[in-house]
Amino acid sequence: MTNTHELPFTKREGTGTGPARAVRRAGLVPGIVYGGDGDPMSISVEGRALVRAIEQGGFMNSLFELQNDAGNEKVLPRDVQFDVVTDRPLHVDFLRVSDRTIVTIEVPVVFLNEEECPGLKRGGVLNVVRYTIEVNCRANAMPEHLEIDLLEADIGDSLHISAVPLPEGVTPTITDRDFTIATIAAPTVQEESEDEDEEGLEAAGEGEDGEGAEGGDGEEAGESAED
Repeated sequence: MTNTHELPFTKREGTGTGPARAVRRAGLVPGIVYGGDGDPMSISVEGRALVRAIEQGGFMNSLFELQNDAGNEKVLPRDVQFDVVTDRPLHVDFLRVSDRTIVTIEVPVVFLNEEECPGLKRGGVLNVVRYTIEVNCRANAMPEHLEIDLLEADIGDSLHISAVPLPEGVTPTITDRDFTIATIAAPTVQEESEDEDEEGLEAAGEGEDGEGAEGGDGEEAGESAED
């Protein structure tokens, strides 16, 4: 069961740029709740609480409970807009959900037993193709992460979605192929290039030529003296 978090909010009457700026000056973040059986509702979220929720990680995959006059509503974050300079949240969108709502989310991948992985112990490199996997699932059964075990992975192996144990009711959005999530690549060995070898040979040859030239000059000088 997915945990549900509380997020302080108030219903917001005014809409548009002017009221939104006034909300932000008060330390709040304007937002909207939409979807489900209800009408769109403009809200204001307590700014510090929203920042804390985002910084805890997994914000977009977390259920939140909002309370209003009509009762409690479960919502799922769908989008957050940030200030490009301060990185503070400027606006947040929530989707109304129920226990039966099917949602599409990005779930992070966690790799297990990296230290015991045969391929990595032999110097291989874990090449991650997908850090997250997009899945469909019920809103009340969203996985926090998906696990891939590297205990038997060796150099040259590819790890596909078929190797990931998916919770019940969780299905990848890509269904037409067994897509790759990661590979164990061979170690990269930096060898001396042929150009470096040739340069070394040329340098050695120049040294030998230089010694011969000095000897030749000496002999010529001796011959001149004899003459």
